Amino acid sequence: MKTKLEIYNHIACALQRFIKTTAMKKIAMTLVMAMSICYVDAQIASERDKKFIAEATQISLFEIKLGELAQSNTSTPEIKTLGQHMIDDHTKAINELKALGAKKSIVIPTILTPEEYKKYDKIVKKQGKDFDKAYVNCMVKGHKKALCKFKKEAKDGDDYDVRTWASNSVPTLQQHENMSEETCSVVHKKG
Repeated sequence: MKTKLEIYNHIACALQRFIKTTAMKKIAMTLVMAMSICYVDAQIASERDKKFIAEATQISLFEIKLGELAQSNTSTPEIKTLGQHMIDDHTKAINELKALGAKKSIVIPTILTPEEYKKYDKIVKKQGKDFDKAYVNCMVKGHKKALCKFKKEAKDGDDYDVRTWASNSVPTLQQHENMSEETCSVVHKKG
């Protein structure tokens, strides 16, 4: 599918072939200026895409916060590994989202939602095996939910750049879900 800019450029090139008079050349130049305005407009994301970017950022902020908590609240090596993996990958995702947000004039959230704070508070109060189980259960549920959102955006998003970012993020989230499920299995076998 061609972007608006590609379509307008194609029209302008076609018109220039037939321009015979100065007046027509001025009209063609006006059209080119209009194309640049349309291109700028195309850089502003839809409300749907803005919501997705905000949600993707919130997901990453939460995963980082929980990953940091896992580093300090467990002695289980698999939990520490999973937590560090979440910190690394979701920090990278936030940096990408900041760049995408700047390009699309989207303000990126910097704090957790009240719902995420409630989940965090429940997990932070747990210790030992109870913490491990709560952490991995949250990781499994969260990544299942995130995968659905990302796949939907990759398929149905309005903005090409946002769709592409979502699509490129799906394999990483799938890997996170798999790691979370494997770690969950190990933790639940231990007791």
